[in-house]
Amino acid sequence: MNFSPSGIYFYLSVAVCWLTAKVDSSWWYMGSQVMCDNIPGLVNKQRQLCRQHPKVMQAIGAGMKDWISECQHQFRNHRWNCNTTGRDQNLFGRLLLRSSREVAFVYALSSAGVVYTLARACSRGELDSCSCDPTKKGSSQDAKGLFDWGGCSDHVEHAVRFSQTFVDAKEQEERDARALMHLHNNRAGRKAVKRFMTLECKCHGVSGSCSVRTCWQAMADFRRTGDHLRRRYNGAVQVAVNQYGTGFTAAHAHFKRPNKHDLVYLEDSPDYCIRDQESGSMGTGGRLCSRTSRGVDGCEVMCCGRGYDTSRVSRTFKCECKFHWCCAVRCQDCHQQVDVHTCKGHT
Repeated sequence: MNFSPSGIYFYLSVAVCWLTAKVDSSWWYMGSQVMCDNIPGLVNKQRQLCRQHPKVMQAIGAGMKDWISECQHQFRNHRWNCNTTGRDQNLFGRLLLRSSREVAFVYALSSAGVVYTLARACSRGELDSCSCDPTKKGSSQDAKGLFDWGGCSDHVEHAVRFSQTFVDAKEQEERDARALMHLHNNRAGRKAVKRFMTLECKCHGVSGSCSVRTCWQAMADFRRTGDHLRRRYNGAVQVAVNQYGTGFTAAHAHFKRPNKHDLVYLEDSPDYCIRDQESGSMGTGGRLCSRTSRGVDGCEVMCCGRGYDTSRVSRTFKCECKFHWCCAVRCQDCHQQVDVHTCKGHT
């Protein structure tokens, strides 16, 4: 399978640079053209946007750690735990060369993460190209009645437009099966951020009467987006390209036809039990597991039947905490011996 970077590969490359090197802003701006010109696989549109918006690229690189952390949180107890590969060409190694359910999740979450990061940077005044949502002006109405737009509404639509223009550029040119899959999952990720926009309000009036409300639209915590996409991962639909090459049909007759919010994938996942560079599997050797759990974090499932090693370690925790007037809580350090179980490696 040929390595064919896309917009997401670019963001991952930026993340590697940002997360593993101490890059100051002056270097970033001066070096942005050189960096953009030397990233393999970008189409002209992507290179042009990369050179024109160094601050946007910096914001995305800095924010990348947030959605990577969210991915690892969502899969912390599974054989595939969204593990990264350090300074590789992209943070997930050869995993992204596949068209599996896990890749569908990575693309959707990263697309959502780009939108969330850009919209947040706009609201904080960190970018010259955007600020608060300029369409939220005047008065409006919700179930509680009239309110005035105020504060700073997150400009999600701007972030969605930039993300779609940049991230989807290569897939828009290629339009093969994998490109269609990535386009679908990128879009599902962007929609997930918009799904959890909330209206936040502040009351004004005598004695808190709330005779006047000032409201703004804000993104929910990114955890809600992560939880939503994790549920979509559980219900992801295996698909095949239709006869016209323009969309998908379910790969099996008893599967539902995917809608625009579903995640889709083309090929089955490996079992992730053993280290396999070709499939991007890091294996489960050395992973922590629960001896008593019958779920995916249990030693039988996590260790793929290979067995596990047990060691006793000492853990320190706060105990016998007491409140002292005024105003402090003082605790003692307690020690406990616990058994830790780790999967045996493949032999």
